This record gives sequence, structure tokens and C-alpha cells, in this order.
Amino acid sequence: MPDETVDAVVVGMGPGGEQVAGQLAAAGLDVLGVDHRLLGGECPYFACIPTKMMLRGSGALAEARRVPGLAGTSRVWPDWTPVADRISEEATSGWDDRDAVLRFEGTGGRFLRGSGRITAPGEVTVTTSEGEHVVRARRAIVLNPGTEPRVPPVEGLAETPFWTNREAVRARRLPSSIAVLGGGPVGVEFAQVLARFGTETTVIESGPRLLSRYEPEAASLLTGLFTDEGITVRTEDPAGRVRHDGSRFTVELSSGETLSVERLLVATGRRTDLTTLGVGTLGIDENAGTVEVDGLMRAADGVWAVGDVTGHGAFTHVSVYQARIAADDILGRDPVPADYRASPAVVFTDPEVAAVGLTEAEARERGVPVRTGTTEIPSSTRGWIHGPGNAGLIKVVVDTERDIPVGATVVAPSGGEVLGALAVAVQTQVHVAQLRRMILAFPTFHRALESALDDVDG
Repeated sequence: MPDETVDAVVVGMGPGGEQVAGQLAAAGLDVLGVDHRLLGGECPYFACIPTKMMLRGSGALAEARRVPGLAGTSRVWPDWTPVADRISEEATSGWDDRDAVLRFEGTGGRFLRGSGRITAPGEVTVTTSEGEHVVRARRAIVLNPGTEPRVPPVEGLAETPFWTNREAVRARRLPSSIAVLGGGPVGVEFAQVLARFGTETTVIESGPRLLSRYEPEAASLLTGLFTDEGITVRTEDPAGRVRHDGSRFTVELSSGETLSVERLLVATGRRTDLTTLGVGTLGIDENAGTVEVDGLMRAADGVWAVGDVTGHGAFTHVSVYQARIAADDILGRDPVPADYRASPAVVFTDPEVAAVGLTEAEARERGVPVRTGTTEIPSSTRGWIHGPGNAGLIKVVVDTERDIPVGATVVAPSGGEVLGALAVAVQTQVHVAQLRRMILAFPTFHRALESALDDVDG
């Protein structure tokens, strides 16, 4: 392929890269999008979209099992086939990105399947099935490389046919038993789904609790619910060795206990290989794990970065938010610099665990004088009406000097939706006194915020 010059090269076409490339192309720039994987990234094919279809199915099973306490009698026989079919046919089109490529090309951009690497300032070399292709960028290089599953250095693990989220999402048949390494968002979501479909499930977390980046009250509540659902939770007991005999996994824990399971799911985080991206050419530390950017997503002269690689959260919504800023900056539209004070996150378990801003511990580590208020969802009017499946809480973290909320956590049915009002409050720095004067619809889950605010004053 001959060398070429374009206005912008976007290396990595996940949600953020696709957003930047599409906006630049729609504005009339000559844009080349590059990715060796499916256009659209992890989210639509192996993460956000298909896993939420899984959770929708497992949630329906849980609700059906609650019928005896609410509306009559029920018997439930789980069947994974409808879920697998929806993922293959509706979410991923058989893990085919032709529609996504056509959508991007419809904006005026071009897509090249290959691995992009910065080989000089303003230059990207793309390795394709046909060889190397050198592309020079007149105005911008945008990096959105995405991530790969991080596999912990457990003895014997690398030699076994373990699952990551990618293999689990493609599964047509669920195992009879599984061990999940990692108690973060991915691990707990998969654990609950699999357990509700009849898989004997154990979560192995090396740290002291599940969801270590969330409030401990949320982790404690979720652990109790998991136990009630028959999920075994092992904390502070990491895997020390893994073996596979051709049919089953043997997991040796640090406590000395041994587990025998049909499948092993590794959900211990994600990683980006900056070495393969060639950022060292720009003077960026390739061993840093992330690329430092300013408020306008600038990583170096003529280079912008968006998404997980920036270290501001491995979330599609953050990547797309950053993408809009980067595109506006490249196009000279005078963007407002990024503000992450109210960056939200939702773990789509049942109940959902949603958080925004700082946790109590994070606020105190930063020297922010805070008080907290907490209320239990079952004690609220909507929680009492809801009945079975109403477990949850709302916790607010208030800066006592400024009288504003700096963080909040919601554990509740549709907790991610309830979080919306609190995210607005944290972002706009609404005074607690003003929040107390608001009229909150009755009877809603978010009305429980009143009790949480009352608890701030004890």
C-alpha cells in the first residue's frame, strides 16, 4: 500500500475513537480510523451491551422467583439459549462489525484494519495483512488504544484454557461450576448472572472486600446478598496456583483450600500496552500504563488521547465525553476543559451499585472535611412498597465547610437511574440546604435522599 497523508489518524476505534473520528470526518476533515479489532471496541461486542443482556435475563429469573412473595406461585427453569441468541443476533451480529464500519464511512471517514504505531512525530505506521502502510497526519493523531484483560501472575494460570469476559460472552452453554478471579465490577456482574442461571459460583478476591473502589457499605450489602443467592465469596484468599486436567480446573488458594470447578473466569482488571503504541517516540513513558493528558486531551504536540489509556476510568461514557472535547479542540471550537468531579459509575448487579464523585475515604485522604449520611432503601416508602428485591442504601458525602455533596453512592433497584439527581448535585455544587428544600416525587426510590441528608446532621 502506498504511503499517504491525511488530516487526522485515529488509532483505536473504540467508543471514544469512533466518536472523535466521526466528528472530524463530519466536519470535512480527511480522517483515517485504524484498529486491528472490531470497530466499536470492547463495549458493544464483549462488555457493556452483551453483558447487560445477560443481566436482563438473570434479573427476569430473579423477579420470577419473587412471585410467591408478591403475586402468586411460580416455577422457573433457566435457559441460557435465549440470552446467547440475543447476544449473537441482536447485540453483535455474530461479532461482525460491517454495520459499524459502514456507519463510520457514512460520516466521510475511512477505516483501515491493522495495528497502528507512532513511528515519528505526525506519523503512524499501520501493520495490515498486506504489509506496512505509513500515514502522515497534517493536524492530529488521536490515541484510543483500548485495553486487554489483565491476567495475574498466578502459577500455572497462563497454561490453562481460562475464560476472560470475551469467552464468557460467547458461551453457548454455561458450566456447572465456576470460579471467578476478581471481585470488581466485571467479576461480580458475571458471578450473579451465572449463579442465577444455575452455575455453582465462587468469587475469589485477593483484597479485603468486593468492589474495593466503592463504599464499604455497598460491598458489605452486596456480599450479603450474594451469600443469600448461594454465591461463595472468598476475600483475602487469593489463588496461588491453577491447574487444568483437560476437563476441570483446580484452584489452590493461599489459605490452603482447593477448589475444583469446570470453568475459571479471570476478571482482574484491564491493561494497555503502550510499547506497541510507540508513544516513546514522543517522549512519553511507555512503562507508565497510562498517557497523561491535559484538560483538552492533549498528550503531545499534535497528539490527543481519549479513553481508558488516559487513566480517568475505564468507562464508555468517560471515553465519549473526552472524545467530544478532543474533537472540538482539533476543530478549533474552543472546548471547555474536562471536569471529572461528577464522573459516575454503575455496577449492574441486582441491586445496582452506582457512585459519583468521592467516596468518604477518598475525601478524607484529600483532606476534605466531610460528614456522611446514610439511609436504607427497605426503610423508605418505595422500598417498603417494592417488597422482595428491595435491598439497598443511599450514602452521601458532604463537604462540611462548603455545605455541598462531593460524592454519593446508591445501591438500589435501578440505582444507576436514581444516581442521576446526585450526579447533577455534585457537578453543580448544589448546597445541601437547597437539596433539602427540593420537592421529591412520592413514592420514588430517589425520595430516600431526604433521609440520607437528614442523617448528615445526625
